Amino acid sequence: MPELQEPKTDQINGNVPIGSDETEFIEIYGAREHNLQDIDLKFRRHQLVVITGISGSGKSSLAFDTIYAEGQRRYMESFSAYARSFIGNMERPDVDKINGLSPVISIEQKTTSRNPRSTVGTVTEVYDFLRLLYARTAHAYSYLTGKRMTQQSEEQIINHITSYFDGKKLSLLAPAVKGRKGHYRELFVQIRKAGYTKVRVNGEIQDLVPKMQVDRYKTHDIEIVIDRLKVVDKDRQRIVQSVQTALQLGKGIIMVLDEDDQVHHFSKFLMDPETGLAYDEPAPNTFSFNSPYGACPKCNGLGQIEEITRETVIPDPTLTISRGGIAPLGEYRDIWIFKKVEAILKRNKANLSTPINKIPEEVIDLLLFGDNVPVAVSSVKYPGTDWHTKFEGIIKFLEKQKEQGSDKTRKWIEDFTKTSVCPECAGTRLKKESLHFKIDNTHIAELAEMNINQLTDWLEGLEERMDEKQNLIAAEILKEIRKRVGFLLNVGLDYLHLNRSLRTLSGGEAQRIRLATQIGTQLVGVLYILDEPSIGLHQRDNHKLIRALQDLRDLGNTVIVVEHDKEMMLNSDFIIDIGPGAGRHGGHIVAAAPPKEFLETPTTTAEYLKGIRTIAVPSKRRKGSGEKLVLKGASGNNLKNVKLTIPLAQMVCVTGVSGSGKSTLIHETLFPILTRFFYRSRREALPYESFDGLKLIDKVIEVDQSAIGRTPRSNPATYTGVFTDIRALFSELPEGKIRGYKPGRFSFNVKGGRCETCEGGGMKVVEMDFLPDVHVQCETCKGKRYNRETLEVRFKGKSIADVLDMTVEQAVDFFENQPKILRKIKTLNEVGLGYISLGQHATTLSGGEAQRVKLATELSKKDTGQTLYILDEPTTGLHFQDIQHLLDVLNKLVDKGNTVLIIEHNMDVIKMADYIIDLGPEGGDAGGSIVVEGLPEKVMNDKKSYTAKYLKEELS
Repeated sequence: MPELQEPKTDQINGNVPIGSDETEFIEIYGAREHNLQDIDLKFRRHQLVVITGISGSGKSSLAFDTIYAEGQRRYMESFSAYARSFIGNMERPDVDKINGLSPVISIEQKTTSRNPRSTVGTVTEVYDFLRLLYARTAHAYSYLTGKRMTQQSEEQIINHITSYFDGKKLSLLAPAVKGRKGHYRELFVQIRKAGYTKVRVNGEIQDLVPKMQVDRYKTHDIEIVIDRLKVVDKDRQRIVQSVQTALQLGKGIIMVLDEDDQVHHFSKFLMDPETGLAYDEPAPNTFSFNSPYGACPKCNGLGQIEEITRETVIPDPTLTISRGGIAPLGEYRDIWIFKKVEAILKRNKANLSTPINKIPEEVIDLLLFGDNVPVAVSSVKYPGTDWHTKFEGIIKFLEKQKEQGSDKTRKWIEDFTKTSVCPECAGTRLKKESLHFKIDNTHIAELAEMNINQLTDWLEGLEERMDEKQNLIAAEILKEIRKRVGFLLNVGLDYLHLNRSLRTLSGGEAQRIRLATQIGTQLVGVLYILDEPSIGLHQRDNHKLIRALQDLRDLGNTVIVVEHDKEMMLNSDFIIDIGPGAGRHGGHIVAAAPPKEFLETPTTTAEYLKGIRTIAVPSKRRKGSGEKLVLKGASGNNLKNVKLTIPLAQMVCVTGVSGSGKSTLIHETLFPILTRFFYRSRREALPYESFDGLKLIDKVIEVDQSAIGRTPRSNPATYTGVFTDIRALFSELPEGKIRGYKPGRFSFNVKGGRCETCEGGGMKVVEMDFLPDVHVQCETCKGKRYNRETLEVRFKGKSIADVLDMTVEQAVDFFENQPKILRKIKTLNEVGLGYISLGQHATTLSGGEAQRVKLATELSKKDTGQTLYILDEPTTGLHFQDIQHLLDVLNKLVDKGNTVLIIEHNMDVIKMADYIIDLGPEGGDAGGSIVVEGLPEKVMNDKKSYTAKYLKEELS
């Protein structure tokens, strides 16, 4: 490890003495956060710096928990003590000193919003500028007639009336009520008091009389007759005054009734001259689905609704009601609801034992939606008497409980709800008025449905399709929109739609969106830290991402990237390799140099980059069992009637450029079909025609990179289930039996064995008013989590707390004679997690580590050899060395007869597959087809496939 000692020259950067120019370098002294081993480091600012190293070596500890945490803390320190008391404080990272630190912005994978209202358009601000464009330049059209709406000033209305109706008799009307129910007695009284004598009610002019009212249960149109006159020049002043009064009382709207009883509408706002339909003046929030002024009233701007349908309540119409045909009721019990149902059926010549599909439709509707006719239910207490009670219907009851019931009841009702596209806005999220403002015959929701490429085409030459006034207003707005759309194209996200929900994006896509947004801000002198932005990006688009990062650097920023991508490393200005091992075996700087010098260092990473070490291609591919899963006619999102064939007992790789339809095909079509069949999941699959081969596998398991737990109380021992066996072992020890301890005594989550001072946390939080909350070791248990009595029970001289502190490697030796425990711990060791401790907090595990804990859990189970494993980019966060470990694990699963299906862009995994399915050829609407499938040796020769080009380089 390079040691930095003043005044010697720095071994990393050549002949520059440390501290020679604090503004030119970032210097880190004594970093000890997590597993970092008191490291010193120095590198130039305004460079693209890659931090690499095997999973768990301390990359994130250096980049995020040291550099970013210190930068953020310094920013918080700039606030006053009073402000900090509201905001909260940052804990100081465990580092002696950091010099030359700029303001820090972190772009992590985990910062994706889970809010369904966050979309690609809103987070990149493209949609915000489109809203402004539509509010200021769009033309309004009537949703009743489709005609363009007009808007006139008071002067224009008066001029129109005097010229168009010259010499004619008119009545000037001010609308007071439009299409509403009520008797309006008070309104008529107010109109009389104001001095008016006539009103027009539902198209008929009537005299105002005392106690006048209309039918309260019918809808009415009521207008006040302001004046009746003949249009002549000498009465112009009278016309002006009457029009002004009418506009005032009609709130900007006036109606003119001519001699032929024809009504003409005029408005200071947007109005349909034919029907009198008026819109409010458009504002940016008119086009926002997050504002009540623009959101569809039915779905509140979400584009979809949760509804209880007949299909979810009656999943199997061949069953009888007594056998559980109506799912929320379950099987027959002697309770009041069944007596009501029985009485309704009896009245309609059916009974509880009649199959539901044999019961008349109108009776089913009555059961589901109820009616107002009382049902006679025989009394048990008073034989011969009937209780007459109304039946509200099962669906209506569920809907009421969904609104008013307890959390538990609502959770139960979720089983009978189905998410469907909102029928009112058809998924556009906006109210119908907002959808009738158009530019170039296109409304804003149509733009949100376009992908970035299509939007670029629409923006091309838009000025020629707009009038002079629109161009004058739109010039600056269009400039901003084009700039932001250009940034999205530059980071390889041309296939995304603006209305794509942010929570459906992969970690890499979300990061690249934030990266595009940051480039758009044009900040200078900032330190950016990114966490594997290349996730989910095809090799073809890698250069776009590298170019975007270099542009960010060229603006005058420092860019630090935690990355394992070969191309990214070779195109960087400086590489920092942390290792040599993981966990306790890592935390040292193995090498730090510009790429050319780095390649000459004797490190594992350099050997992989130079090709001295490689992941060897298998000498022969597995033939598989000969059986296949076949999915026909998949047509969700951009898929073009795809037929997917998955050969069993093989490692199958699904590849293709970003946005080609991989996730749609596997996660949103195949996986829901399988979970519905095996686990009765209610998740709907996207459209498909048929699926064959369900009997050929016995279960499906998705192994993703989400955390194994949300709190520090979750750890690898609890997740894998080995802690249950360890607790059982401790309770069976002689000391445990004498004391009468059960396995629960050795849990740190329940009262009994845990330390009650810290409630089994091992740490206590001390709240400080103007300083960060301090986590201090519990003074009672000294961080052991358990009380003294529990810790006195020992196995081979170790207490339960000592076992949790052991690394997996140590635990393998310690439990060598406990086969049940050893099997689970050994698999953790085999997947390359020997360095983590059994009790390590789940929140401190990286995505790659969490995924391997899940894989180890599956491996340790007794398997049937007929399981389908689905993995989405399992190489995320993995170094070349880790990928070798992962492939060893996956090969073991396949060798046992299981099928492993991987969505992947990493060529080291793709070249190892037995079968490749390549989607494309492009992303978005130009994708969604299978370009080529078969053995890697066949795929690499395909001329249309982008994957083939890079695969050929690897295999040759």
